[in-house]
Amino acid sequence: MKKLLLSVTLFAGLLVTGTLKAQDAAVAPDPNAPVMKFETDTINYGTLAHNADGYRYFKFTNTGKEPLIIKEAHGSCGCTVPTPPTEPIQPGQTSQIKVHYATDRVGAFTKTVTVTSNANPGTKVLVIKGTILPDPTPAPGTTPATTPATTAPAGK
Repeated sequence: MKKLLLSVTLFAGLLVTGTLKAQDAAVAPDPNAPVMKFETDTINYGTLAHNADGYRYFKFTNTGKEPLIIKEAHGSCGCTVPTPPTEPIQPGQTSQIKVHYATDRVGAFTKTVTVTSNANPGTKVLVIKGTILPDPTPAPGTTPATTPATTAPAGK
């Protein structure tokens, strides 16, 4: 009987805890919170030459009612490096996140930049994409591939 009572009590406690957590998740967002309004959330680099300029800028405006603070911005790999503003962005103010992609990598790419801030919503994922052409110059110390010459048979 004691085990049954203990089990029912534990189950009821878990049920109440789950209900409280569900209520916390349903809290309405702050209507005064900052809002990051981006001009675009995708930048297409297009087709670039090997080692071309890899810098692009995501421009945004704080359309909320409180200062916007970017807590963190990180790329999906080491070849994508974002640099967000460090100062708060006031309501109505425009700023930008500078992104550098390492254009020494050949081929098509699609990478993301995840921005975490005090905005509503708190996380925004931005996308960069494009294609990097191969390096047209051979590396030092190498020679271009040659094809063997064919000779015609001697004859009349």
